[in-house]
Amino acid sequence: MDTLVQLLDATVRVSVPLLLACLAGLYSERSGVFDIGLEGKMLAGAFAGAAAAAAFGSAWIGLSAAILVAVFLALVHGFASITHRGNQIVSGVAINFIAAGSTIILGQAWFRQGGRTPSLAGDARFQTIDLPGAAAVSDVPVLGPIYSDIISGHSILVYFAFFMVPFTWWALFRTRFGLRLRAVGENPAAVDTAGISVTWLRYRAVIITGILTGVAGAYLSVAQNAGFVKDMTAGKGFIALAALIFAKWKPVPAMFACLLFGFLEASSIRFQGMDWPLVGRVPVQLINALPFVLTVILLAGFIGRAIPPKAGGVAYVKER
Repeated sequence: MDTLVQLLDATVRVSVPLLLACLAGLYSERSGVFDIGLEGKMLAGAFAGAAAAAAFGSAWIGLSAAILVAVFLALVHGFASITHRGNQIVSGVAINFIAAGSTIILGQAWFRQGGRTPSLAGDARFQTIDLPGAAAVSDVPVLGPIYSDIISGHSILVYFAFFMVPFTWWALFRTRFGLRLRAVGENPAAVDTAGISVTWLRYRAVIITGILTGVAGAYLSVAQNAGFVKDMTAGKGFIALAALIFAKWKPVPAMFACLLFGFLEASSIRFQGMDWPLVGRVPVQLINALPFVLTVILLAGFIGRAIPPKAGGVAYVKER
């Protein structure tokens, strides 16, 4: 039971950046803007968050810096792909390369620690929150560990990430903004005919994408870890894109897909160095590759046909 609780607790923690990035991609791609640059914005947000938190000693300032940097990169992507109707894939890949290189260069120039930021402690990190009654029910069989260890004891960014799932569902399917956002991803010409700005809707979507990827990056460096290290996103942005396709661009299935991929990653960490029956000790590299291998298998054989928004990846040119 203790092993299972620890594994599920690790699953929740690991799935948070995947969930935030997945929801970020959901807003962007629902508006018709494909964003392969989720990885880069998360990485830049992680560096900015850790650098600002180390400089000012405040996790909230770090979070604000992470959001600002990620939104800036999102606006760069929007400027290239919406205003100038450039190739959205090329723009996203460029952001990934810029973030990967600039974080190392700036980290070395500012902190002289090989691209790392100083270790964060105290108010410079988001601390865990114990929910009411967690200690009192911890000894209750089954339900006690679930509440006190799995649900309680996380930072505020974890609860924010899971709150964003029902909020995103409500925003997309129960508000005028969500209706217009989904419409502009399917038929931007019809939205334009109704007198609604396609450009402004898509810019709002990419700004939301920037905010959520900034929070995801700050979580990695200011909450889950005690600072920034080189390439600390480790492909999470691409796994989030896979989860988005796996969930068929819907927020609640996206949460379960991210939890699944988080469980695979948590399992790979848990099983490192273990002796398996018949095969013995499996190489660490193979265990680390397990989440990515299973991601490909799941996408290839279990989701069926995933149909993206019809206008996704296509620049809108207003008819005159």
